[in-house]
Amino acid sequence: MKRKLVLLGLLVLTSGSLFAQNTVKISGKVQFVGADKKVSVIQNNGFERITLGETEIGPDHTYSLTVQKEKPNAVTITCCQSQSVRAWLEDEDMVINFRGIDTAKIRIKNPPYVYIQAGPKNELLNLANYANYRNYQNMIAISQAVYRSQSLDDKQKADISKDLYNMNNEDARSYIRYLVEHYGHLTSCVALLSALDYAKDSLLIETTLTSMQAKNPGSTVAQDYRKGLMEKLEKQRRMREGQTAPTFTFNNDKGEPVSLDSFKGKVVIIDFWASWCGPCRKEIPNLKKYYEEFKNNPDVAFLSVSIDAKEDDWRKAMAEEQMEWIQLLAPNSGREAMDKYQFRGIPFIVAIDKEGRIFRKHLRGEAVRAAIVDALQQSEKK
Repeated sequence: MKRKLVLLGLLVLTSGSLFAQNTVKISGKVQFVGADKKVSVIQNNGFERITLGETEIGPDHTYSLTVQKEKPNAVTITCCQSQSVRAWLEDEDMVINFRGIDTAKIRIKNPPYVYIQAGPKNELLNLANYANYRNYQNMIAISQAVYRSQSLDDKQKADISKDLYNMNNEDARSYIRYLVEHYGHLTSCVALLSALDYAKDSLLIETTLTSMQAKNPGSTVAQDYRKGLMEKLEKQRRMREGQTAPTFTFNNDKGEPVSLDSFKGKVVIIDFWASWCGPCRKEIPNLKKYYEEFKNNPDVAFLSVSIDAKEDDWRKAMAEEQMEWIQLLAPNSGREAMDKYQFRGIPFIVAIDKEGRIFRKHLRGEAVRAAIVDALQQSEKK
């Protein structure tokens, strides 16, 4: 009987321990609360955003929520839709105090640094987050200094800014490499690996994952990350120039399905865009110009694929822009298209050759016309 009670007690303790490991408490205060009084915990799963937990900020400006986790993962914690911080969700409760909404009369996109009070895994995130914060501050300083220069013309300003931005970004990446080298035993270190370039840092990444797996027996964080990384690299390989373009079938403005395969034998310009994307709208006049030039050429086709979440927004933008070529709407905010074509930012413009292969990508302005001309010339030589 006594032995049974001991076993029962151990079972209760074990169950309680497992439950504690599967939930994380996040709490804190918000100095300035906006109209959106929510603190949300978001996990990015590929191109999908999953809300793991959400709570309203109380009248006393405090908040508290408990998040259930399936696997350790990096998450983004947002406050009032105006501030956010990247954190590691595993076995550390967190206290995060936000400033909240921007109270300045003239608002600019420059949110303050947010510190996470937790354990060593999130302290590593604090260090990485601060490096990213300082990188952004330096970018602002560079922009202001170059813009105010009286002795430089616009081209010189653009060239100098680009060089300084690259130096600043490389400095930030160098610091992230340092953190990975010295804190690679922490499972949260996988949250930093995405900032590295696998082509340049593959040895460091693989060494870190191997070491992490050895020092965290029972954890699958390193294995899961490596599996996801290999899948991502394979998708990126498929999007290299010369590879067969991923096919898709989306509905046009009449509700009819249109497949990319039906344009085989043509040079195709695909513009992934959205109604809410300012740079996308600014690029449309260029596309109109090139469409007018090539619209009577039977070997050239233009497709615009919207990733708008709402069909009404897409239709309103189409009416405003008056684009004469084929218009398609990708479902689910374009998640399938973004995953297949491996892009996050828009506009994303890609040229497909007559054989259905990726000819060029990340096109803007005159580069669109050059891609069409070169792809046509390539087909004539064969």
